[in-house]
Amino acid sequence: MTRGSKLRLVLRDVASGCAFASMAVSGQLPLWTLGLYVFSLVAALLGKRLFARRAKLTALLLLGVAAVLAVNVTAGSLNLVVAACAFAGLISAHRLLSAPDPATDGQVHLSGLLMVAGGAALSGELVYGLFLVAFSVMSSVSLALGVVESAVPEGEPIPVRQVLRPLSTGVSFAVAGAVAFFILFPRLNWNMTGPRASPGIGPATTGFSNTVRLGGTGTIKDNPRVVLRATLNPDPGVDALGAYWVGRTYDIFDGLEWTNAGGVRKEREPLLTLRPGGDNLVHQRVELLPAYGGRTLIALETPSRLGNAVANTSTGGRRTFLQELSGGEARFLEPGLSYSYEAYSLPPGGSGDRFRKLPTVEQDALLALPENIDPRVAQTAARVLNGEREPMAAAQKLAAWLQRELSYTLEQAGERDDPLADFLFERKAGHCEHFATALTLMLRTQGIRARLATGFFGGERVNEGYILRAGDAHAWTHVLVPERGFVTVDATPPANRPGQGSKWLQRLLGLYEAIESRWRNSVVDYSFRDQVDVARALVRPPQGSEKNERSQLPPARAWGAALVVGMLVYAGWRLAERLSGRPRPLEATRFVDAVEAVLASAGIVRGDDETLEELHARMSSDGHALAPALAPITRRYLEARFGGRPLRQGEADTLLRALKSAVSDFVRMEAQLRARADAPRARAS
Repeated sequence: MTRGSKLRLVLRDVASGCAFASMAVSGQLPLWTLGLYVFSLVAALLGKRLFARRAKLTALLLLGVAAVLAVNVTAGSLNLVVAACAFAGLISAHRLLSAPDPATDGQVHLSGLLMVAGGAALSGELVYGLFLVAFSVMSSVSLALGVVESAVPEGEPIPVRQVLRPLSTGVSFAVAGAVAFFILFPRLNWNMTGPRASPGIGPATTGFSNTVRLGGTGTIKDNPRVVLRATLNPDPGVDALGAYWVGRTYDIFDGLEWTNAGGVRKEREPLLTLRPGGDNLVHQRVELLPAYGGRTLIALETPSRLGNAVANTSTGGRRTFLQELSGGEARFLEPGLSYSYEAYSLPPGGSGDRFRKLPTVEQDALLALPENIDPRVAQTAARVLNGEREPMAAAQKLAAWLQRELSYTLEQAGERDDPLADFLFERKAGHCEHFATALTLMLRTQGIRARLATGFFGGERVNEGYILRAGDAHAWTHVLVPERGFVTVDATPPANRPGQGSKWLQRLLGLYEAIESRWRNSVVDYSFRDQVDVARALVRPPQGSEKNERSQLPPARAWGAALVVGMLVYAGWRLAERLSGRPRPLEATRFVDAVEAVLASAGIVRGDDETLEELHARMSSDGHALAPALAPITRRYLEARFGGRPLRQGEADTLLRALKSAVSDFVRMEAQLRARADAPRARAS
C-alpha cells in the first residue's frame, strides 16, 4: 500500500470518528456503544482490520446488537432516535474493521453522513458543529484521493501534493455546506429527542436539592462554568458586584443535613409576590444557563416579586408557571434546559419579612437544635457573646470570631458523626457551609432565631450585565431581627466567598460560553419575527430624532446597509465571473471524448472501464504504431484532470491535430500494406 493510500484511509477513519463524536457529545449514547466504537477506531488507525476475513460472519453480530437495541426501545429505556444513532455508529465500526476496498469506503462515508445527521437530531450544540466541519473536510479529501487513486496506474504513487491545491476549492465548498447544515438543523428544531442530560461542556454543576448535607458540595467552589446571566436596573455599574443571590433557605438541622419544616405555599402562579415592595425595587432580567441544572429561581437578596418565566427546551421556549415553597423558595413548574425570567428585589439592606407572618411550625424551626448537639457549641457561643442579646450585634460578633479563629479550606473532611463539632473544635477548617451552619446554630443556642440560606455570591461584569459561575455558589446565615425581618450575616472569610477557580480557565470557558450564547441567540432562537425586527431597526429613526422634522428619505444607516449589500452583490458577481472564466474540469473529459473519436477512425476502441492510461499502456505493450502519438496526450490529460494544470487556450486543438495527422498516416500506411498484400505476383517461368 502506497503512502497516499494510507493517508486516504487514515483520513477516512478519522472522519468517521469525528462523525461519531458529533453524536457522542450529546451525552445520550449508551456507554457500551462508545466503548465498542472507540476500540474499533483505534484498531483501524493501527491498521488492524480484524474483520477482513470474516466480513459476512461478523455482520451477524450487528443483528444481535440491533436486537438488543430494539429490546431497550421496546422497554422504554432507550429513545428510538438514540438507538438508531447508536446502530449507525456500530455499522461504521464494523466497516472500519473490514478490508478496505471501494465498496467499504463508500459505506464508511455513508455511515458518517448518517451519524452527523443523527448528531444534529441529538444536540446541535456548538461542539457538534466543530466535529461536523472536521468530518466534512477530512471526508472530502479522502473521497478525492480515492478518485485520484483509481485514475493512477496500479503500482504508481498518488500525486498527493499535486492534487491538494485543486482540492482546496472543493473542501471550501464542503465546509460551506457543513456550516449551512449546522445552521439549518437546529433552526428547524429537529433536535427533538428529549431534554439533554448534559448540554454544553459536561453535566450541569449546580442546582438545589431538598436537603444539604454538611460538607457535601465544597468541590464545586473551583468550577468556572457560567450558570447565570443578569442585567440590573438601576445598573450599579461596578466590575465586581459583591452581592448575595438567594435561591432557597433551610431551617431544620439534624446534625448532618439541613431540610425545611414547611411545604408548598402556592401551587401554580404566573407571578409570585414574596413580600411587599416600594418604588425603589431593583429590577433583574435573569437567564439561568444549562450548566445551572436546577429549577429554583435565583434573585438578588431580598426578592419581592418573581415572574414572566420562560422555560427553554430542545423544542423551543414556552411560558412556565411558578411554585412557592416555604422559606421563600420559588421553583419552575416546567422542566427546561435553561430559563429566563424577571425579578424585583428590595434595595441592599432592606427586608420585608415579619416574624408574625411565619407559620408556627416555621417559627419553632428557627430555634430548633439537633438532639445530640455538642454542649461546647452553646458554651463557646455564650463565652464569645459575653451577654450580648441584640440579634444583629450577636451575629456579627460570632461571625467575626469564626473568621478569626477558624480557617477556610475546600478539602473535604470525609464522613463525620458530628461535622459541626469537628469543624469548630477538631479540624478548625471548612468551607462556607461549615461557617454558615456554625453561626446559625450558635445563635440558636442563645435563643436567637436564624436559618441557613444558599445561593451565589458575587457578580462579574460582562458587557452590560453580570455573570455568576458555579464556583460562586455560597451559603450564609439569615438572622431574624425584630421589625426588620431576615437580615444576611456571612461568617465565611470575605476573601473566600467568590469562586476559587483558575483565572485562565475562567477566561477560556467564558469565551466558549459567549460563543455558545451568541450561537443560541443568533441561530437556534433566531425566528422570522427577529428577522423582521432587524429589518425594522434599519429603517427606524434613531432615538431623539422624533423632536426633529421628519424626513421623507430613509435614515443614513439604511443607505449604509444598502451600500454594504450592494458591495457584497458586486463582489459575488465578480467572483462568479472569475470562476466562469476558469478552465473547467470537464474540458479535460471532453478532450478525452474527442481523442477517443479520433482513435475510433483508426479502429482503436477503448474497452469498458478502461482508462486512457490503460489504453495507452495496452497499445505500448502491443507495439502499436500510434502509441508514441498518444503518450503526450495521455500525460496532458492527467495533468489537466488531476494535476492542476488545465489545458491552455487552443492546446486541445493542437494536440488533436497532431493525433489526427498520426492517425491519417497510420490509416494510409495500413491501406498501402493491404494493397501490396492483395496485388498479383508474377511467377517465374
